[in-house]
Amino acid sequence: MSSNPSGALSHVRVLDLSRVLAGPWCTQILADLGAEVIKIERPGTGDETRHWGPPYLKDRAGNETSESAYFLATNRGKKSVAIDISTDAGQALILELAMLSDVCIENFKVGGLKKYGLDYDQMRVQNEGLIYCSITGFGQTGPYKDLPGYDILIQAMGGLMSITGQADVEPGGGPVKVGVAMADILTGLYAAAGINAALVQRHATGKGQYLDLALLDVQIAGLANQAMNYLTTGQAPGRLGNAHPNIVPYESFATADGQMILAVGNDAQFKSFCRAAGCDELSDHTQYATNAARVDNRDTLIPRISEILTQRSTESWVQTLGATGVPCGPVNSLADVFQDPQVESRGTVVNSPHPLSKSARSVANPLRFSGLTHDTPGSAPLLGQHTAEILSGILGISEKRMTELRKQGVIA
Repeated sequence: MSSNPSGALSHVRVLDLSRVLAGPWCTQILADLGAEVIKIERPGTGDETRHWGPPYLKDRAGNETSESAYFLATNRGKKSVAIDISTDAGQALILELAMLSDVCIENFKVGGLKKYGLDYDQMRVQNEGLIYCSITGFGQTGPYKDLPGYDILIQAMGGLMSITGQADVEPGGGPVKVGVAMADILTGLYAAAGINAALVQRHATGKGQYLDLALLDVQIAGLANQAMNYLTTGQAPGRLGNAHPNIVPYESFATADGQMILAVGNDAQFKSFCRAAGCDELSDHTQYATNAARVDNRDTLIPRISEILTQRSTESWVQTLGATGVPCGPVNSLADVFQDPQVESRGTVVNSPHPLSKSARSVANPLRFSGLTHDTPGSAPLLGQHTAEILSGILGISEKRMTELRKQGVIA
């Protein structure tokens, strides 16, 4: 059964052959929505991210366990089944599970599962309604299809690093990656959206679907307005640090005691800012009265705003400007984030029971449904924690047969 039987996808079973981040992020979303996610892992080692630490979860006595924070972040609510995919018996077990699943997701190299008889062309013969999602760095076609894809590589090749960081002429200038693996995260989100669309289509047609997702494709799609800035003008945008290419002022500023964000989205807000900051002459000046003018003259405007904002503390500015409707806020550390009253009020952190600890804290799925209850999701599983449960409960395999498979190293 699903770990969230009241979820919107509680009728859906997902066979998860993916590992690391993009695929597991997708299947964690599906698990949060109620799907039963069966995560297939290699006996003995499991998903690589189990070993991507420190930090590791601490047990009841405060000692580190073998469960990395990275793995816990991406595998909540799943069931771990340890099967050696390189064995004939292991392949047969996975194929049986695929026949009884709605979705299969994998991120092997292009063609990597064909030799095991577990690619889409072979699986759909057994299950016409199967929705099969493949995630790779560069997709199933094209000159780069056989190359490995890692997030930092995709951020670089997909243009994100060319617009992230300070300009070359500024101190510390140069391309910078985003602080989390955004190409992987976005791909997981797109995959979840595509799978749900395929499930809707299958409801109408009875037929499954093959989804080909490439991290590079997703990264380029995620460039949004920056991509359109180039496609519209033919000029590649550069790095502006925390500034916005199309809106001014919309960036970080130093205050008397730290940093804050000022995000002025229109001319009325700029007038409000100038009034609250005691610099009405700026909003009245033709060089700064409109956003277009401010974009053209950012080089003279930003230093003047910077000088004003350094005169007071972040908290003082946030209170003053916030009271007048000017979008602004502090630049929070993660410690600040999880102590923020708004974050706490939204139930952003959830505590799930864990077999090695009192509980494992994680960030809640941000989706909120009015017509569904929001059960606390299960924690990320131990390696092979659900092998017997799944093989017995779904495939009907006897304990005697499982003992034989364990001795053969097929399961763990």
